[in-house]
Amino acid sequence: MSDPSPLRPTQSVQVYSGAMLRVANGANLGDGLSIADELMLDDIYRLSPLASARRLGLIVGAKPPFRVADDSETGTPGGALHLDCCVTFMSGDGETTEAIIVVETDDANDIGGIYLLPLAPMSSNVDYALVGIDTRAALQKFAQIACVSFTRGTLITLASGAQRPVEELKVGDLILTRDDGPQAIRWIGQNTVRAIGAFAPVLIKAGTLNNSRDLVVSPDHRLFIYQRRDRLGAGRAELLVRANHLVNGDSVTRRMGGFVDYFQMLFDHHQIIYAEGIAAESMLVDSRTSAALPDELTDQLDALLPDHRKSEPRDFEVRETLLNRPDAAALLKKSSSG
Repeated sequence: MSDPSPLRPTQSVQVYSGAMLRVANGANLGDGLSIADELMLDDIYRLSPLASARRLGLIVGAKPPFRVADDSETGTPGGALHLDCCVTFMSGDGETTEAIIVVETDDANDIGGIYLLPLAPMSSNVDYALVGIDTRAALQKFAQIACVSFTRGTLITLASGAQRPVEELKVGDLILTRDDGPQAIRWIGQNTVRAIGAFAPVLIKAGTLNNSRDLVVSPDHRLFIYQRRDRLGAGRAELLVRANHLVNGDSVTRRMGGFVDYFQMLFDHHQIIYAEGIAAESMLVDSRTSAALPDELTDQLDALLPDHRKSEPRDFEVRETLLNRPDAAALLKKSSSG
């Protein structure tokens, strides 16, 4: 498969401009959000009522930094993006909200923009006290967002044709893949997070994409669609579609509240497997997601899985702008049926 365009987005996140979150009380009174070295604990921040989240398109390479994609709603295309730190805010009711501070730099390494990537919803009528600054946790938090994950109870198709809940799978189990037949699981990860904001899973109701039961996956999880007719206008038959781009408030929704158990599967290559009867991707390890792996696996990854990073079919991914319509899921179902 050919390499994608240099500015083709790998992932999109919703961010606020740092200038929209200002100190209402504290040492940095009146200042907007800044980098870790300039933040002061216990400063009280307030989100501007004029603030609106904008889509920041990221391009992920083999190594950091990330880059701003050409169709990003904010930032300068090609600008370098750095995950500066993870911050924790506390509101008056004791509720905590985590967020990642993303910094854009130019060719001279000067700061061109500061963005706030909230991991839970934020409101303009709430005062947020800065209670935590962690310069080491940002990449790990971002990795948890970027990892493609199945939720507890999801039925995965084995090489035998039988189905088994994802939480019952083990390393070495043979899974049916679309392109390479039976493949052994090399690693399984699991984490439990609050199902809010960036971590709230996407529910695809039974039958929406010909799935046999409700399918619940992480927001950035990509589903594989084979179009018998190109009703979407993508210009090709084989598509990868992110679950969160299909949310329509009806057949595809965000499941907010409580906690969610996420499971990740790693194979020798990035694979298309079958979940609830439809095709979906396995985990891909790149500069976004590697921080989610245990240290001992990260250290051995190149030796254990030397071709893993070469196997992602990015050219198949559908841009979000093409799916920005309420009938996108229905159209994809029709496309796959002929």
